[in-house]
Amino acid sequence: MEPCIVREISVMRRLQHHPNILKIHEVMATKTKIYLVVDYASGGELFAKLLRRGRLTESTARRYFQQLVSALHFCHQNGVAHRDIKPQNLLLDEEGNLKVSDFGLSALPEQIKDGMLHTACGTPAYTAPEVVSRRGYDGAKADAWSCGVILFVLLSGHLPFSDNNLVAMYKKVYRREYQFPDSISKPARHLIFQLLDPNPNTRLSIEALMQHSWYKKSLRSKPQISNRSLFESLGNYKSELGVSGLNAFDIISMSSGLDLSGLFETTDCNKKRFTTGVGMEKVEERVREIGGELGYRVEKGKSGAIGLGKGGMILVVEALEITSNLLMVEVKVAESKMEFERMHWGDLKAKLQDIVDSWHTNEAM
Repeated sequence: MEPCIVREISVMRRLQHHPNILKIHEVMATKTKIYLVVDYASGGELFAKLLRRGRLTESTARRYFQQLVSALHFCHQNGVAHRDIKPQNLLLDEEGNLKVSDFGLSALPEQIKDGMLHTACGTPAYTAPEVVSRRGYDGAKADAWSCGVILFVLLSGHLPFSDNNLVAMYKKVYRREYQFPDSISKPARHLIFQLLDPNPNTRLSIEALMQHSWYKKSLRSKPQISNRSLFESLGNYKSELGVSGLNAFDIISMSSGLDLSGLFETTDCNKKRFTTGVGMEKVEERVREIGGELGYRVEKGKSGAIGLGKGGMILVVEALEITSNLLMVEVKVAESKMEFERMHWGDLKAKLQDIVDSWHTNEAM
């Protein structure tokens, strides 16, 4: 598959719980074609609505904008920057609710170097100036700029910065050369001005935007994030833990307390394994306790595995009896590996330590 398509599928699966993000239901492929089954957005593009109606009323624009910002905030919480926000990528369902789509240019945590993104992408009229400067940039702050352009377009019916010559257009951007129509209220102007700040360090963040008085007016209750089973979220997840998945060296090393994993190259970096002498019930009880303490949603799957979910991150914990007094426990990161490694693994490992006899992994533990 093309890298951008693989990225889009990965991102859409990670973000499919938010009501204002287009959901992916199925992926099918032949030798020459890839088919994605996604939500049907019968209302079409927001762009088409703007073409028909011109500018929107402030209340209508605010409703769409609130849904956009809520979706982007969820993206950023799950380590994803969209980087191509424009009206053509904002769809409407049959009830007129906004659906963010087209994650082909999205940035995942894996693409971040020195804490910054370095790929120039997006549509120029909606793209933050630091993105085209080919220096490192904060993807979330770049999305905040695009939100400012979107809000201006919704309220005015035209772009704040437009020129056939890109150099000339970005000169206007850095000089903040744009004019508000008289129809735009002062609070809305204040918000747009803070978002269209060419300096990303002083630009309003998405979090600060959500506290702005114009944004909060008539704000509906917090969107209901999909609460379906963690195991349903993994789609075709199947337990991979079993005696057939362990070779003789694995079993010998675990039974003797030795760690021979460094001699082999079969260790999956998405998995953490440890052995323990406590019983199966004690392992399950402790994992459930730890999950609750660390703020995870805890579920037990049909196979006996325990699912831990937080935001877009999903862990699966399974235990296998090696001998009558020895269990092998596997913690598999099924979704959002980079976020888990950077932000959550240390806490989980420390909590588990009281039931761990020995870790079995190639990584430094």
